[in-house]
Amino acid sequence: MLRGLPSTASLARFCQKLNRLKPLEESTMETSLRRCLSTLDLTLLGVGGMVGSGLYVLTGTVAKQMAGPAVLLSFAVAAVASLLSALCYAEFGARLPRTGSAYLFTYVSMGELWAFLIGWNVLLEYLIGGAAVARAWSGYLDAMFNHRIHNFTEAYVGTWQVPLLAHYPDFLAAGIIILASVFISCGARVSSWLNHTFSVVSLVIILFIIILGFILARPHNWSAEEGGFAPFGFSGIMAGTATCFYAFVGFDVIAASSEEARNPKQAVPVAITISLGLAAGAYILVSTVLTLMVPWHSLDPDSALADAFYRRGYSWAGFIVAAGSICAMNTVLLSSLFSLPRIVYAMAVDGLFFQVFAQVHPRTQVPMAGILVFGGLMTCLALLLDLEALVQFLSIGTLLAYTFVATSIIVLRFQRTPPSSSSGPASPDPSVKEYHSFSDHIQLVGTEQDLAPEPGQLRPALRPYLGFLGRYSPGAAVAWALGILVASAITLACVLVFGDSALHLPYGGYILLLLLSSVMFLFSLLILGAHQQRHQQDTFQIPMVPLTPALSILLNICLMLKLSYLTWLRFSIWLLIGLAVYFGYGIWHSKENQRELPELTTTRYVVFPSTNLEETVQTVQPPSQLPSQEPSPTE
Repeated sequence: MLRGLPSTASLARFCQKLNRLKPLEESTMETSLRRCLSTLDLTLLGVGGMVGSGLYVLTGTVAKQMAGPAVLLSFAVAAVASLLSALCYAEFGARLPRTGSAYLFTYVSMGELWAFLIGWNVLLEYLIGGAAVARAWSGYLDAMFNHRIHNFTEAYVGTWQVPLLAHYPDFLAAGIIILASVFISCGARVSSWLNHTFSVVSLVIILFIIILGFILARPHNWSAEEGGFAPFGFSGIMAGTATCFYAFVGFDVIAASSEEARNPKQAVPVAITISLGLAAGAYILVSTVLTLMVPWHSLDPDSALADAFYRRGYSWAGFIVAAGSICAMNTVLLSSLFSLPRIVYAMAVDGLFFQVFAQVHPRTQVPMAGILVFGGLMTCLALLLDLEALVQFLSIGTLLAYTFVATSIIVLRFQRTPPSSSSGPASPDPSVKEYHSFSDHIQLVGTEQDLAPEPGQLRPALRPYLGFLGRYSPGAAVAWALGILVASAITLACVLVFGDSALHLPYGGYILLLLLSSVMFLFSLLILGAHQQRHQQDTFQIPMVPLTPALSILLNICLMLKLSYLTWLRFSIWLLIGLAVYFGYGIWHSKENQRELPELTTTRYVVFPSTNLEETVQTVQPPSQLPSQEPSPTE
């Protein structure tokens, strides 16, 4: 081998480090955070994360430019699509009552490197999302005062024309982030109470909008004379669905808060389901009354609701709508600031991020360092940067996290829990290997052939019909089927999104590729469905696995492919920065890396003494415990 090049064994060990898994700790409820959140608290956190400025802006934009009155169908389809991802979060949040959300779920099933990258992207998502909401809040309040704040800032501070920077510093947006960070640092109980207040006011105003809107409704606005119910057809409804899907982003704050829930196994699934239902109902009903009050083609996309009431002679209702919008944006900002330091805390506790962020304030029991540092970063973003070009980062980061969580659900269902290490060093069992990667966990299935089928094994009733799968270990069949599922989902999404013209394929080749990718997608689902799954009676589990998470994977990939190439380019740069942080710090300080060091002392070897040919099995002891002895001349 050439000098300076790493050996095959070193590369194998390095790859194993990247794929090592965090051990499952499903039953433990111990935490340094305070478990004080009820089901109602989690539900209102989820509602606050989803029902934001999109309700007051997105409804008018989609109705006028994409779907017409059929915008309510766009929201309904988007809600069902979001439910696929929400159910995956609900199962993980119930099984793993720990903070970390998508980062943690990926760590226990996919591997360390993938988990770090997901956590890294979620950090950016919350940073830009919170700063963008603060700027929208500032702009809405400025519009209520006839842009006096904007004019005052330009007159006394000035403007600048610098790429990526805003035209003027937004002190109002920075101030609201600082104020929200102060409340968040007071503890989960205080921030939850504040979120309750804004969420209840927001829901009451939404109820007012719906009731008054139905009173002012004119069914004639859905007639053929005004363009009909679906003027843009089915394609318009689907285009609206792709946009409306992002209105339901925010339920992951519930999973991120599960470590502070009193009864996470019950509260997390219930809160996610109820909050998503309330958000879907609000979006569908508000879009319905909006298109019934005024014709869809005359809506003002920037302030559709306030303008609709103004045109019907109820200008006073516009102030109530503005108050509801501000309350809704406050809840979204609080959700971002609540979740962001907890994701950082989870990564720091695992050793993948700087240890200062793992410290918890002794009195308020919140990760104070994360609130101060990342709250300050969010303040700087809102104060100085032009966020319009960066907002699409929210989409790609969220969709990637959804994809990995859905894949992790499939992995965890067919993955057997590694055997406990309760046996001491004197145990006669020769297998002292620790299992760290997805493939290692899957291979555990074939090590014991019990009468009761283990997760990952072929179902007994199907063994006579699927004998060809018996030639391979059950773990290998599941791993290959999952790989084919993801690859076929990517191919099928490319075919559906880009079409034959963008792919430069003849029509026959396009149809062949569509059929082939669809058949492989269905074939992998059938192979996975033929194997035994892991079932638990005491925690929530989503139905129809692997179909439900597989559809979520396909949908998320389709939506990611609709994003612009500039978004992918910026996303790649952010990933490269994250890889530099991981390989420079995380991989060496990971708790799993520190756990591997003492395990080297439990490796078993076969030693052949020179005096006889009898095989003697010894357990290597740490150097401090080995008796000093001189080597024999024959050795």
